[in-house]
Parts: sequence; structure tokens; C-alpha cells
Amino acid sequence: MIGALDISTSALVAQRIRLNAISGNIANISTLKDESGQANPYQPRFAVFQTDEAMAESAGAPGVKVESVQTSEAEPLYRYQPDHPLAIREGRWTGYVAYPNINLNEQMVDALEATRSYEANIGVIEISKNMGRQSLSIIA
Repeated sequence: MIGALDISTSALVAQRIRLNAISGNIANISTLKDESGQANPYQPRFAVFQTDEAMAESAGAPGVKVESVQTSEAEPLYRYQPDHPLAIREGRWTGYVAYPNINLNEQMVDALEATRSYEANIGVIEISKNMGRQSLSIIA
């Protein structure tokens, strides 16, 4: 039973990190400059999960952990706006402004999926606690 709590807790932590990455993507959907003020659109981030074999029980159920939070290498979206102050002045994309390549619909679906997974793991924790409580009441 303690193993089930550990596994669900690892999933809660992983989904929280995933939601943080998603919320950062949504918050920066219109960010056109980097920290130094250069015209460089925000690159979306995403969490990469990995099984956590260190948490595996005798039944063989591993936990989950975040291997890394990676930055997307997707090409920015270009919009023709020659009068924009951040428009590219020379080269192939002259007159275009580079915007972050973030699909709001995808981000919202990912957030909904992470939230549902988070809620499911909260349910597992609640059920495990109730089973432990009832087991103790039988013994006592």
C-alpha cells in the first residue's frame, strides 16, 4: 500500500512539472523577445517522462519521473508585418515577424490531460488511505 502511495506521489510531481511547462507556454504565446531584448521568439517547453525503476515494488510497478524539460526546436511561425519594429530586415524572411510556434488548442488539451491524470492519482491516494484506515479498524 505504501508503494501505491509512492507511485501516485511520483505521478503527481511529474504532472505538476508538466503543467508548469504548459502554463509557461501559454503565458509566452506572444513573447517575441528573449531575456536580453533580442528579437527571438519564445521556444515552447515540454516535459519528458521516464519510468522510475528505483520505485518498483515486488509486483513490478515502477513510478514515473521527469527525465528533463526540453525546449522545442520547431521553426517559429512567420507573419508578414513589414511595419512591425521586430520585423526581419534582411534575408529570406524580410518583412516577417517571428512568433512562437505554440498551438493554443494543443496546449489546452495537454493541460486537460495532465489535470485529469493528476486527479486520478489523487483518487488513488484517497482510496489507499481509506483501505489502510479500514484495515486498521479491522485489526483494532
